[in-house]
Amino acid sequence: MKNSSKSLTRRVLLKNAGLAAGAGLVAPALSAAAAGAQVSGSAHANSSKRALVLCSDRSHNSDEIHMALGRLFRDLNMPVDFTIEYEKLSRSLLSNYQLFVAFRNGVTWPNGYPTKDVYSPPGGKPPVGVAWMTDEQAQAVQDFVKAGNGLYAYHNSDIMGTTSKGFRELIGGNQFLGHPPIRPFRVRPTANKHPITDGITEFWVQDEQHYVAYDKDPKYVILEAENMDGIPWIQRPDDLEATVEIPPGNYGTKSISGYAYDYGNGRVVYTAVGHTFHALWTPQYYEIQKRSVKWLLKEL
Repeated sequence: MKNSSKSLTRRVLLKNAGLAAGAGLVAPALSAAAAGAQVSGSAHANSSKRALVLCSDRSHNSDEIHMALGRLFRDLNMPVDFTIEYEKLSRSLLSNYQLFVAFRNGVTWPNGYPTKDVYSPPGGKPPVGVAWMTDEQAQAVQDFVKAGNGLYAYHNSDIMGTTSKGFRELIGGNQFLGHPPIRPFRVRPTANKHPITDGITEFWVQDEQHYVAYDKDPKYVILEAENMDGIPWIQRPDDLEATVEIPPGNYGTKSISGYAYDYGNGRVVYTAVGHTFHALWTPQYYEIQKRSVKWLLKEL
């Protein structure tokens, strides 16, 4: 099953690259290091800066992310490559880029998902998720940012902060606490002034409201979310979460929804909205994403 999945992914990505070539959208050839990962190109060759998006996991469809962020980077006139091959994230791969976008969680399921529609032998143990990011990969991303590049961590990448100590240090001690079911909530800029949120007004989305632990200075928090109906998120002891273990408790109605800060010579942005593409395309949030990319590239 694993090999079949990879073959399908390669066919899809190669087909996409072929379609892009017909439209004149294929980026210049990648270096030998970058060619080691299967990437789908969607780029404009007149830009000297390039982004790599690592996406797709159990709960987040790569096609939706490709569609949502493909539009974003076209509007920014910036070359971008998409890959789902987390195991090939490395120092040499990142050397081809100035912006790394993390849009997947930190867990993979080598033996299948623990759901009722998956066959399990009688008396057998249910499948277990395992952390995929190695210490070497986390250090490579840290060094990439310290050298003057940018990291845009989206939505579920907070789970990478839970499963990888090195990545957690990079993204502000951010650890995924969990989220209620998809429901409407407000997102608004905080009192901390920042070019990313300057002039942005409150908006609402129908999305997963992620709750995260954050241990950097609160002055870097630029967005907060709040349930529209004043309903707190309560994690009960008997609620199941298949990805990471979540402590039970009342987490309230508000959560951190975005922050931005310098890291070494580079920059880091995290924004929590992003489970659905219509949330990603909400006008105010779409503008926040465009500004985030520009700020990370030191163009804002």
